[in-house]
Amino acid sequence: MTAYPPERVWDKNKRGRTKQCVRFMEQSARRNAQAGKTVAKVVKFGGSSLASAEQFKKAGEIIRADETRIYVVPSAPGKRYKNDAKVTDMLYACYALAESGSDFRKELAEIRSRYQEIIDGLELTLSLEEEFAVIEKNFREKTGSNYAASRGEYLNGIIMAEYLGFAFIDAAGVIFFHEDGTLDEEKTDVVLAARLAESGPSVIPGFYGSMPDGSVRTFSRGGSDITGSIVARAAKVDVYENWTDVSGFLVADPRVIENPAGIDVITYKELRELSYMGAGVLHEDSIFPVRQQGIPINIRNTNAPEDNGTWIVGSTCQKSKYVITGIAGKRGFCSINVEKDMMNAEIGFGRKVLQAFEENGISFEHVPSGIDTLTVFVHQDEFMHKEQKVVAGIHRLANPDSIEIESDLALIAVVGRGMKSTRGTAGRIFSALAHANVNVRMIDQGSSEQNIIIGVANDDFAAAIKAIYDIFVVTRL
Repeated sequence: MTAYPPERVWDKNKRGRTKQCVRFMEQSARRNAQAGKTVAKVVKFGGSSLASAEQFKKAGEIIRADETRIYVVPSAPGKRYKNDAKVTDMLYACYALAESGSDFRKELAEIRSRYQEIIDGLELTLSLEEEFAVIEKNFREKTGSNYAASRGEYLNGIIMAEYLGFAFIDAAGVIFFHEDGTLDEEKTDVVLAARLAESGPSVIPGFYGSMPDGSVRTFSRGGSDITGSIVARAAKVDVYENWTDVSGFLVADPRVIENPAGIDVITYKELRELSYMGAGVLHEDSIFPVRQQGIPINIRNTNAPEDNGTWIVGSTCQKSKYVITGIAGKRGFCSINVEKDMMNAEIGFGRKVLQAFEENGISFEHVPSGIDTLTVFVHQDEFMHKEQKVVAGIHRLANPDSIEIESDLALIAVVGRGMKSTRGTAGRIFSALAHANVNVRMIDQGSSEQNIIIGVANDDFAAAIKAIYDIFVVTRL
């Protein structure tokens, strides 16, 4: 049985509620009573925003600047400088030593030092010795990598709660997973909503929850974004603010385009398209909980809080600054082109082709087709080791005339709600690519007319994005 430390109890008449927090609550109550409704925000801070005491202080100033920011979701400390280590990575490495039976005390001491540096920098009297004793015990008992990774957020949550004078709520007691590892949304909403209502201003660590047996379960990396979204839905807040180290989403990847324009407003649908094709900033699964409640997400920059950032909304009448909202893409695809005369008249032909991929555990990205051809785009690293099995499966199931495979391709998504109301968008894209000497290997436009997917060679990836960005953002021809 896993031994967990008792949840810290915060007495609002003692150390758990500072005078500042009491004034905060009183002011908030008066304002809400005058307005006739409850106004609240969830604020989530990423690892870079909480990597040091200096960054903690910035987050504290942001929270205290707005009395409606009453629910805080912290990540584990990230990198303090370029070659620094993230605490989550340190925890994984430390636990790997413990799991192999090696001595991990030195590595655990380094993690303890990272947190003590933050505590000292904030001039807190807080001690985490009890927590680290429990962590060491559970590491020796090989509790699991999920438990190990979650301690980064857990410990940062304790520090943040002490620093702000907010209540601390262990996510393991309010966020629940099913046996199969999927989120138990119904139980989580009920328990979390009740707990938030009774606790007032609170800190809920990101990234993890608990399984039916009480063991810790984490989301995928970047899952603190999901926790923030879950808390926002349960509390039915007005806004979910996600604070990171960039001022929102950009029209294109800054590694490809120098100083790309920012995106002021983006819809959930547009964000899904861009996130899937590689645009980072926000974990794509964090969209669903708030989308169901119509809660907007505001991406903000901890280091530049005066910037408005990017607003993510369900729908909007606001026109985007450009015809397109954003450009994103990924390298490393291959195409499998299947030809068969009269394919279009053969019922079930597409299903038979795709069955060969399913049997080999390979998911497809896009399947553009013609009268006698069908092309399947897949991730090259997933396909290359199973290609002959897939080819044999297609021959066996669909009896094609020929199969051709092309590798080293990239897919680029051009996304924008303004595209469907603007004539000649596709023509401008292909004209720009032609002028840049980029050969287009595939074209696929979604039925919503909000995105166009273009396939090009890996080597043409950057040139293609630059050409599209130039025609819609720089020159606006």
